[in-house]
Amino acid sequence: MTDADADGDLSDAWTDRAVADHLAVARDALGIGTAVNVNVSVTVVVLAQEPSDDCAEFDHVVEAGLEVSSGRLMVLGCTDYAPDAATFEVPPGWNRVRVSRGNLARAGRADVDSDKGPETTEQVRVQVWPAPESPAKIIKRW
Repeated sequence: MTDADADGDLSDAWTDRAVADHLAVARDALGIGTAVNVNVSVTVVVLAQEPSDDCAEFDHVVEAGLEVSSGRLMVLGCTDYAPDAATFEVPPGWNRVRVSRGNLARAGRADVDSDKGPETTEQVRVQVWPAPESPAKIIKRW
């Protein structure tokens, strides 16, 4: 995900640590690692303030700051075409993004067939709210 007006360059952000954390961070882009190399289910929720902690319901939860100067957050997969990507209105400036991922074990067992049905599809929920710049953190590690 990236500011819709930014280049979204994460080429230097995918360090060994980022791969282990499933989170690559640049000032205006975030890369979210998945358990499978096929389609996953993504839900984006734009909030006015920080949500309550429900990490017990998920397998892996990470957060990071993201500058969205344009006020338009673009969410796309690594092979998606940017002009066709989903775009969400968010407060311009710094936002906090919490990515909560679930159903990872079932998706991993199904591997390339994991996106064939909802019972095996990896679930990704992205929550975004206005917040000052702050470093990334792992809330729950799978």
